[in-house]
Amino acid sequence: MLQWYPVHYRIGAAPLITAAMVALTLLGRLILPGSALVLWPLYAALPVIFLLHLYLIVDDQSMGKLDALFYALVHLPLAFVVWTFCLIHASGGNLF
Repeated sequence: MLQWYPVHYRIGAAPLITAAMVALTLLGRLILPGSALVLWPLYAALPVIFLLHLYLIVDDQSMGKLDALFYALVHLPLAFVVWTFCLIHASGGNLF
């Protein structure tokens, strides 16, 4: 899937999706507050981030397995907190 991209893109894809979640939330709250067009990409973002980290752990070319595991253990909890607050902000206070 991401094997044709340079290593830096594979490593930085998960934080870029996290930043895109924040941008989508802020823009979505201004334009379409509480809309499903804003919420459904946010619901899909965390599983995609998890799969990207899993890919980095399995892939040997981008970084070592222990480095990728540590990277996932640091980024996934932070991404979960950002994801939760983005969902709350985009929906107007309700989580679901």
